[in-house]
Amino acid sequence: RPPPGTGRRPPAACSGRRFWEERYRRAGAEPQEWLGGFERFRALLEPELRPDDRILVLGCGTSALSYELHELGYPDVTSIDFSPACVEAMRSRYAHCPQLRWAVMDMRSLTFPDASFDVVLEKGTLDVLLVEEADPWHVSSRGAAAMHRVLAEVSRVLRPGGRFLSITFAQPHFRAPHYAQEAFGWSLRHAACGDTFHYFVYIMCKGQPLAPSDLALGRQLGRPPPAPPPPITLAEDEDEDFLRAIEL
Repeated sequence: RPPPGTGRRPPAACSGRRFWEERYRRAGAEPQEWLGGFERFRALLEPELRPDDRILVLGCGTSALSYELHELGYPDVTSIDFSPACVEAMRSRYAHCPQLRWAVMDMRSLTFPDASFDVVLEKGTLDVLLVEEADPWHVSSRGAAAMHRVLAEVSRVLRPGGRFLSITFAQPHFRAPHYAQEAFGWSLRHAACGDTFHYFVYIMCKGQPLAPSDLALGRQLGRPPPAPPPPITLAEDEDEDFLRAIEL
Protein backbone atom coordinates (compact mmCIF):
# COMPACT_ATOMS: atom_id res chain seq x y z
CA ARG A 1 0.00 0.00 0.00
CA PRO A 2 1.49 3.35 -0.96
CA PRO A 3 1.60 6.09 1.64
CA PRO A 4 -1.63 8.03 2.17
CA GLY A 5 -2.72 10.08 -0.81
CA THR A 6 0.45 9.42 -2.82
CA GLY A 7 1.55 7.15 -5.61
CA ARG A 8 5.00 6.37 -4.23
CA ARG A 9 6.11 2.76 -4.30
CA PRO A 10 5.61 1.14 -0.87
CA PRO A 11 8.57 -0.53 0.85
CA ALA A 12 9.00 -4.26 0.35
CA ALA A 13 8.21 -4.88 4.02
CA CYS A 14 4.59 -3.95 3.25
CA SER A 15 4.02 -7.38 1.74
CA GLY A 16 4.35 -9.13 5.12
CA ARG A 17 1.63 -9.80 7.68
CA ARG A 18 3.97 -8.94 10.57
CA PHE A 19 4.58 -5.44 9.18
CA TRP A 20 0.86 -4.60 9.21
CA GLU A 21 0.10 -6.27 12.53
CA GLU A 22 2.84 -4.27 14.26
CA ARG A 23 1.75 -1.10 12.51
CA TYR A 24 -1.89 -1.45 13.57
CA ARG A 25 -0.97 -2.35 17.13
CA ARG A 26 1.02 0.89 17.34
CA ALA A 27 -1.44 3.16 15.52
CA GLY A 28 -4.77 1.56 16.44
CA ALA A 29 -7.65 2.77 14.28
CA GLU A 30 -6.00 6.04 13.30
CA PRO A 31 -7.49 6.71 9.83
CA GLN A 32 -5.16 6.09 6.91
CA GLU A 33 -6.36 6.62 3.34
CA TRP A 34 -4.18 4.91 0.77
CA LEU A 35 -4.41 6.61 -2.65
CA GLY A 36 -7.00 9.05 -1.28
CA GLY A 37 -10.47 9.07 0.23
CA PHE A 38 -13.76 8.00 -1.29
CA GLU A 39 -14.52 11.46 -2.69
CA ARG A 40 -11.52 11.26 -5.03
CA PHE A 41 -13.06 8.24 -6.79
CA ARG A 42 -16.76 8.85 -6.13
CA ALA A 43 -17.68 9.86 -9.69
CA LEU A 44 -16.28 6.57 -11.03
CA LEU A 45 -17.55 4.29 -8.27
CA GLU A 46 -21.13 5.41 -7.72
CA PRO A 47 -22.40 4.40 -11.20
CA GLU A 48 -21.31 0.83 -10.36
CA LEU A 49 -23.07 0.68 -6.97
CA ARG A 50 -26.69 -0.07 -6.03
CA PRO A 51 -28.26 0.55 -2.59
CA ASP A 52 -29.04 -3.15 -2.08
CA ASP A 53 -25.61 -4.41 -3.17
CA ARG A 54 -23.78 -6.84 -0.95
CA ILE A 55 -20.32 -5.26 -0.87
CA LEU A 56 -17.02 -6.85 0.16
CA VAL A 57 -14.02 -4.59 0.88
CA LEU A 58 -10.66 -6.36 0.60
CA GLY A 59 -7.80 -5.30 2.86
CA CYS A 60 -9.83 -2.58 4.56
CA GLY A 61 -7.01 -1.38 6.79
CA THR A 62 -8.05 1.67 8.81
CA SER A 63 -9.59 3.45 5.82
CA ALA A 64 -12.97 5.13 6.32
CA LEU A 65 -14.14 3.68 2.99
CA SER A 66 -16.49 1.08 4.46
CA TYR A 67 -18.07 3.62 6.80
CA GLU A 68 -18.45 6.17 4.02
CA LEU A 69 -20.23 3.60 1.85
CA HIS A 70 -22.58 2.89 4.75
CA GLU A 71 -23.31 6.58 5.27
CA LEU A 72 -23.95 7.10 1.54
CA GLY A 73 -26.73 4.53 1.51
CA TYR A 74 -24.95 1.21 0.95
CA PRO A 75 -25.60 -0.53 4.27
CA ASP A 76 -24.56 -4.11 3.41
CA VAL A 77 -20.77 -3.84 3.69
CA THR A 78 -18.40 -6.58 4.85
CA SER A 79 -14.76 -5.60 5.36
CA ILE A 80 -11.82 -7.97 5.76
CA ASP A 81 -8.17 -7.62 6.68
CA PHE A 82 -5.59 -10.23 7.61
CA SER A 83 -4.50 -8.23 10.66
CA PRO A 84 -6.43 -9.08 13.86
CA ALA A 85 -5.25 -5.80 15.41
CA CYS A 86 -6.71 -3.85 12.49
CA VAL A 87 -10.07 -5.62 12.58
CA GLU A 88 -10.33 -5.22 16.35
CA ALA A 89 -9.58 -1.49 16.06
CA MET A 90 -12.15 -0.99 13.28
CA ARG A 91 -14.88 -2.86 15.16
CA SER A 92 -14.28 -0.59 18.12
CA ARG A 93 -14.09 2.58 16.03
CA TYR A 94 -17.40 1.89 14.27
CA ALA A 95 -19.26 0.15 17.08
CA HIS A 96 -22.06 2.69 16.56
CA CYS A 97 -22.73 1.11 13.11
CA PRO A 98 -23.70 -2.49 13.93
CA GLN A 99 -24.62 -3.16 10.28
CA LEU A 100 -20.97 -2.91 9.30
CA ARG A 101 -19.30 -6.32 9.45
CA TRP A 102 -15.59 -6.92 10.04
CA ALA A 103 -13.66 -10.17 9.69
CA VAL A 104 -10.07 -11.36 9.96
CA MET A 105 -9.46 -13.07 6.64
CA ASP A 106 -6.77 -13.58 4.02
CA MET A 107 -7.90 -12.41 0.57
CA ARG A 108 -5.98 -15.31 -0.95
CA SER A 109 -8.32 -17.76 0.74
CA LEU A 110 -11.76 -16.27 1.29
CA THR A 111 -14.14 -18.31 3.43
CA PHE A 112 -17.34 -16.95 1.86
CA PRO A 113 -19.55 -19.22 -0.27
CA ASP A 114 -19.59 -18.84 -4.05
CA ALA A 115 -21.58 -15.90 -5.46
CA SER A 116 -21.85 -14.16 -2.07
CA PHE A 117 -21.39 -10.56 -3.21
CA ASP A 118 -22.62 -8.08 -5.78
CA VAL A 119 -19.50 -5.92 -5.49
CA VAL A 120 -15.93 -6.58 -4.41
CA LEU A 121 -13.93 -3.39 -3.85
CA GLU A 122 -10.26 -2.88 -3.16
CA LYS A 123 -8.18 0.29 -2.87
CA GLY A 124 -4.42 -0.20 -3.01
CA THR A 125 -4.58 -3.69 -1.50
CA LEU A 126 -3.51 -5.67 -4.58
CA ASP A 127 -0.55 -3.36 -5.10
CA VAL A 128 1.11 -5.04 -2.13
CA LEU A 129 1.24 -8.36 -4.00
CA LEU A 130 3.70 -6.94 -6.53
CA VAL A 131 5.67 -4.58 -4.31
CA GLU A 132 8.77 -6.79 -4.36
CA GLU A 133 8.88 -7.06 -8.15
CA ALA A 134 12.12 -5.69 -9.56
CA ASP A 135 10.73 -5.12 -13.06
CA PRO A 136 7.03 -4.27 -13.49
CA TRP A 137 7.29 -5.02 -17.21
CA HIS A 138 8.24 -8.63 -16.49
CA VAL A 139 6.48 -9.82 -13.35
CA SER A 140 7.92 -12.96 -11.78
CA SER A 141 5.97 -16.21 -11.86
CA ARG A 142 5.61 -15.92 -8.08
CA GLY A 143 4.09 -12.44 -8.31
CA ALA A 144 1.76 -13.41 -11.15
CA ALA A 145 0.63 -16.52 -9.24
CA ALA A 146 -0.11 -14.49 -6.10
CA MET A 147 -2.21 -12.04 -8.10
CA HIS A 148 -4.03 -14.87 -9.92
CA ARG A 149 -4.88 -16.59 -6.65
CA VAL A 150 -6.56 -13.49 -5.23
CA LEU A 151 -8.39 -12.68 -8.46
CA ALA A 152 -9.69 -16.24 -8.71
CA GLU A 153 -11.13 -15.88 -5.21
CA VAL A 154 -12.71 -12.54 -6.11
CA SER A 155 -14.31 -14.09 -9.19
CA ARG A 156 -15.59 -17.02 -7.15
CA VAL A 157 -17.40 -14.91 -4.56
CA LEU A 158 -18.92 -12.54 -7.13
CA ARG A 159 -22.42 -13.36 -8.30
CA PRO A 160 -23.23 -13.24 -12.05
CA GLY A 161 -23.52 -9.60 -13.00
CA GLY A 162 -21.40 -8.59 -10.00
CA ARG A 163 -18.63 -6.01 -10.26
CA PHE A 164 -15.04 -6.03 -9.10
CA LEU A 165 -13.77 -2.48 -8.57
CA SER A 166 -10.01 -2.12 -8.20
CA ILE A 167 -8.38 1.23 -7.38
CA THR A 168 -4.64 1.47 -7.89
CA PHE A 169 -1.77 3.63 -9.07
CA ALA A 170 -0.74 0.81 -11.48
CA GLN A 171 -1.01 1.88 -15.11
CA PRO A 172 -2.98 -0.30 -17.55
CA HIS A 173 0.06 -1.72 -19.34
CA PHE A 174 1.22 -3.10 -15.97
CA ARG A 175 -2.04 -4.16 -14.31
CA ALA A 176 -4.54 -4.97 -17.09
CA PRO A 177 -2.83 -8.23 -18.21
CA HIS A 178 -3.43 -9.67 -14.73
CA TYR A 179 -7.14 -8.80 -14.85
CA ALA A 180 -7.65 -9.79 -18.50
CA GLN A 181 -7.74 -13.53 -17.91
CA GLU A 182 -10.59 -15.49 -19.48
CA ALA A 183 -10.69 -17.88 -16.52
CA PHE A 184 -12.16 -15.15 -14.30
CA GLY A 185 -15.24 -14.82 -16.46
CA TRP A 186 -15.49 -11.05 -16.48
CA SER A 187 -15.12 -8.08 -18.80
CA LEU A 188 -12.59 -5.32 -18.20
CA ARG A 189 -12.49 -1.57 -18.56
CA HIS A 190 -10.72 1.22 -16.75
CA ALA A 191 -10.77 4.96 -16.16
CA ALA A 192 -8.13 7.37 -14.90
CA CYS A 193 -8.59 10.14 -12.37
CA GLY A 194 -6.33 12.76 -10.89
CA ASP A 195 -4.48 15.82 -12.17
CA THR A 196 -0.77 15.83 -11.49
CA PHE A 197 -0.73 12.11 -10.63
CA HIS A 198 -3.10 9.61 -12.18
CA TYR A 199 -4.87 6.83 -10.33
CA PHE A 200 -6.81 4.11 -12.11
CA VAL A 201 -10.14 2.45 -11.42
CA TYR A 202 -10.50 -0.96 -13.08
CA ILE A 203 -14.05 -2.24 -13.47
CA MET A 204 -14.72 -5.92 -14.11
CA CYS A 205 -18.24 -7.28 -14.66
CA LYS A 206 -18.81 -10.97 -13.95
CA GLY A 207 -20.53 -12.83 -16.78
CA GLN A 208 -19.54 -10.43 -19.54
CA PRO A 209 -16.88 -11.47 -22.06
CA LEU A 210 -13.50 -9.87 -22.47
CA ALA A 211 -12.98 -7.84 -25.61
CA PRO A 212 -10.61 -9.46 -28.16
CA SER A 213 -7.98 -6.80 -27.44
CA ASP A 214 -8.14 -7.60 -23.72
CA LEU A 215 -7.88 -11.33 -24.41
CA ALA A 216 -4.73 -10.67 -26.40
CA LEU A 217 -3.39 -8.53 -23.60
CA GLY A 218 -4.04 -11.26 -21.05
CA ARG A 219 -2.18 -13.83 -23.14
CA GLN A 220 0.96 -11.74 -22.85
CA LEU A 221 1.16 -12.39 -19.11
CA GLY A 222 3.90 -14.84 -18.26
CA ARG A 223 5.54 -14.76 -21.64
CA PRO A 224 9.31 -14.51 -21.38
CA PRO A 225 10.77 -11.17 -22.45
CA PRO A 226 12.02 -11.09 -26.02
CA ALA A 227 15.66 -11.99 -26.49
CA PRO A 228 17.92 -9.00 -27.07
CA PRO A 229 19.07 -8.54 -30.67
CA PRO A 230 22.47 -10.02 -31.49
CA PRO A 231 25.37 -7.55 -31.30
CA ILE A 232 26.39 -5.94 -34.56
CA THR A 233 29.87 -6.96 -35.59
CA LEU A 234 31.91 -5.26 -38.27
CA ALA A 235 34.29 -7.03 -40.56
CA GLU A 236 37.90 -5.90 -40.16
CA ASP A 237 37.88 -3.82 -43.35
CA GLU A 238 34.53 -2.23 -42.40
CA ASP A 239 35.97 -1.36 -39.01
CA GLU A 240 38.95 0.39 -40.62
CA ASP A 241 36.68 2.33 -43.00
CA PHE A 242 34.56 3.43 -40.03
CA LEU A 243 37.59 4.71 -38.11
CA ARG A 244 38.93 6.57 -41.16
CA ALA A 245 35.53 8.24 -41.57
CA ILE A 246 35.66 9.44 -37.95
CA GLU A 247 39.15 10.90 -38.48
CA LEU A 248 37.88 12.79 -41.52
